[in-house]
Amino acid sequence: MAKAATRLLRYLWAAPYTLLGLLLGALASVFGAQARAHFGVIEVFGGRLGSALAHLPEPLRFSAMTLGHVILAVDRSALVQLRAHERVHVRQYERWGPLFVPAYFLSSLLQLLRGRNPYRENHFERQAYAATPRRRAVEQRRA
Repeated sequence: MAKAATRLLRYLWAAPYTLLGLLLGALASVFGAQARAHFGVIEVFGGRLGSALAHLPEPLRFSAMTLGHVILAVDRSALVQLRAHERVHVRQYERWGPLFVPAYFLSSLLQLLRGRNPYRENHFERQAYAATPRRRAVEQRRA
């Protein structure tokens, strides 16, 4: 019973961003994206919106992002490759709740002010990459 209550509290704590993720996922679905539940997380991928996001200019482009308990990916391949990394962000939302996004941006700002890469040196990204060493090696080769 206590385990179920703890799980419910984690979902509620992350709920504001999960709701935003569900809204974006619904919009993506209108444009052909697929959605499914996978071990307590809603995964949304593909469609015309995903294709458009994959073709944004480099500083704006991303392959996947997490909002609460929703992972949004540009396509199925990106989702499979980044699932472990994005699941670390799900756990971060469970820990930080509504404070996660402000803390994430603050971490990026601090790195930028230090002359570092605001994405790669972001505390939360470093945690996610540390949990997914194979992907971290790929990112380091790109740098």
